[in-house]
Amino acid sequence: MCELLGMSANVPTDICFSFAGFLHRGGGTGPHRDGWGIAFYEAGGYRDFRDPHPSVESPIARLIRDYPIKSHIVISHIRQANVGQISLANTHPFTRELWGRQWCYAHNGQLADWQGLPLSFYRPVGGTDSEHAFCYLLGELRRRFPEPPADPEPMWRALHELCEQLRGLGVFNLLLADGHYLYAYCSTKLAHITRRAPFGEATLSDAELCVDFVEHTTPDDVVSVLATEPLTHNEAWVRMAPGELLVWRDGEIRARLKSDGVS
Repeated sequence: MCELLGMSANVPTDICFSFAGFLHRGGGTGPHRDGWGIAFYEAGGYRDFRDPHPSVESPIARLIRDYPIKSHIVISHIRQANVGQISLANTHPFTRELWGRQWCYAHNGQLADWQGLPLSFYRPVGGTDSEHAFCYLLGELRRRFPEPPADPEPMWRALHELCEQLRGLGVFNLLLADGHYLYAYCSTKLAHITRRAPFGEATLSDAELCVDFVEHTTPDDVVSVLATEPLTHNEAWVRMAPGELLVWRDGEIRARLKSDGVS
């Protein structure tokens, strides 16, 4: 299956260190050779890079690794194709507009009977179960909330309900963002770590690279990273529970919704 990488931070932060390890899983230390992509929210705008080739061999991926794009929210994905051909149209992350915001989505997993999910406003460009599910999910949010809700919590509960429904079709690990919040839903595997003062050293598991975050941060910085599997071997990552939705903003968890209704 595919792998996910995400970041939420309270200050514009680059993801070069984490991405340096992540890209090796795209055909190097991992089998995910069927494309990769990364999206950044920065200064009120959005930009992404996608490539249907293995990230470990991609000049574009090396550019991202070496070019410190500062962002509050990042979503990245490396693909091992199960449904749909290897192509740019089928490469995550996918994006659509809702409420005047760019919504970015990446999925890890595989769904059964996904063609039966009814579509309304949004239509897929490619041929994957992932993009079809995204169009369904965002269409349902648009139907239930024609305008951006003043109180976001009912929307969070609706998003969790929809994720639970999609988990019923198979494996549905998700990263989703709208420029304000980063949403992470765990079906089987997703882990996170929050780095804050006092900062220390971290060593990647997939590449020979170590960084001392004290040299690159201030005492007020808060940076949280999410990944399908932990990216470092000397830090205490927290694994999410199946059925759990975390809502992140500025590097902190703002809401936690679970299958038992606890939030």
